[in-house]
Amino acid sequence: QVQLVESGGGLVQAGESLRLSCAVSGSFFSINLMGWYRQAPGKQRELVALITTGGSSNYADSVKGRFTISRDNAKNTVYLQMNSLKPEDTAVYYCNAKTYYNLDFWGQGTQVTVSS
Repeated sequence: QVQLVESGGGLVQAGESLRLSCAVSGSFFSINLMGWYRQAPGKQRELVALITTGGSSNYADSVKGRFTISRDNAKNTVYLQMNSLKPEDTAVYYCNAKTYYNLDFWGQGTQVTVSS
């Protein structure tokens, strides 16, 4: 089992920055891939960024150059640094962990609101 707890969301103005954190507990060694997803009101959940155990990352086109995903294995924490935030980044952001056994775990989500 893997438990994920997100933090760091909030209300900011356009152009400002936020850093989200995802604290991981449980079977951290079983995790193959970690990512951040988001879901805006009335829209489907979408991928924002992924990071492998080796540190390779991928991003949605809409956030490339503005968001950075990173992981601190010593702290069992994954981060999402979000710069130059836009109103369209407003959503609930979810941390996700995928294990080598093809199991998916999700955090409870953290709200990010960007005002124009």
